[in-house]
Amino acid sequence: MRHGKKFNHLGRKTAHRKAMLANMACSLIEHKRINTTLAKAKALKQFVEPLVTKSKEDTTHNRRVVFSKLRDKYAVTELFRDVAVKVGDRPGGYTRIIKLGNRLGDNADMAMIELVDYNETYNVADKPAKKKSTRRGRSKKATEAATVEAPQAKEAPAAKEDSDNEKSETSQE
Repeated sequence: MRHGKKFNHLGRKTAHRKAMLANMACSLIEHKRINTTLAKAKALKQFVEPLVTKSKEDTTHNRRVVFSKLRDKYAVTELFRDVAVKVGDRPGGYTRIIKLGNRLGDNADMAMIELVDYNETYNVADKPAKKKSTRRGRSKKATEAATVEAPQAKEAPAAKEDSDNEKSETSQE
C-alpha cells in the first residue's frame, strides 16, 4: 500500500526516475522550456524548484548539493550564473505548466513547463502600464483634487461672461 506517499513514481524504479528527472531538469535549465507529459511536468516542478532556490545563494555547498541532483556541471553553471540572477527577487514559483492537449498516439495529457522569467509573452513587468479608467464613482483623491481646482474653475466662467458681454455690446451697436 502507498499510504502517505505523496510523490508520483511515474511507473519507474527509483534510479530510473531520478535519472530521468535530472535529465529533464538539465534540459529545462538549458532550453528554458520543454514539452512533456503532464505527470512528468508536475514531478519535474517539485524536483527543480528547490534547486533554483538553492541557486539564489552562490556558495560551494549549494553548488555541490545541486550538482549531486543534476549531475551535469554545465547545467549547474547555467543555473547559478544566469537563472539565479533573473529569479533573485522572486520568492518562489519559478516554473509554469501550460497544458497543451492530448498526444496523438496514446492520448496522454501533454504540457509545456517553462521558467517563468524567460517568457516575454506572460511577463507583466515588461509591458507598459495600462491607463486606469474609472467606471463608477470618483475616488477620494479625485474629489479632493476637484475641490482644490474649483476656485480656479469659477474664475474661468467669469472671464467667459465678460467676453460674452463684450460680444453682446458690439452686436447691439
